[in-house]
Amino acid sequence: MPIPPDVSTLRLYLLRGMYLLIAVGLGLSLWPSILAPADTSADPHSVVRAVLGALSLLCLLGLRHPLRMLPLLLFELAWKLLWLLATAWPAWRAGTLGEYGHEVWFACMVGVVLVPLAVPWGHVWRHYLRGPGEPWHGRRSL
Repeated sequence: MPIPPDVSTLRLYLLRGMYLLIAVGLGLSLWPSILAPADTSADPHSVVRAVLGALSLLCLLGLRHPLRMLPLLLFELAWKLLWLLATAWPAWRAGTLGEYGHEVWFACMVGVVLVPLAVPWGHVWRHYLRGPGEPWHGRRSL
C-alpha cells in the first residue's frame, strides 16, 4: 500500500513509536498477569486484562500497518480521556483518588499527551470523518 500523500514518513514513525510504546508497556506490566494470573476468578479485572492484552497484540500489527491500525490509537485516546474525566477528576475533587488512581492518572496523562502528537489528524478528518464509508450491502460472491 503506498503512503498517502497527506501523511509524512516522520508521522508514520511517530505512529509506530506509539504502537511500540503501548505494546512494550502493556507487555511488561500486563502480560505476566495474563500468562500466570494470581487469581483465576472471572471478575472485572480479568476482563480489563483481556481487553488490554488484545490491544497490546493488535498494536504489534500497527508496527507494520500504522495507518490501518489507527483506530487503536483513537480507542486508546478515547478510553483514557473518558477515565480521566468520568473517574479520576471526580475522585480527585472528592479527595478519594488514592495511590492506584494516581498511578493510573499518570499513565493516562502520558497517553492523552502523546497520542494526539502522533495521530495525523488531517488524515483522520479526510478518511474517517469526511471520506465515504463502506457500503451497507456488499456484492455476493460464492
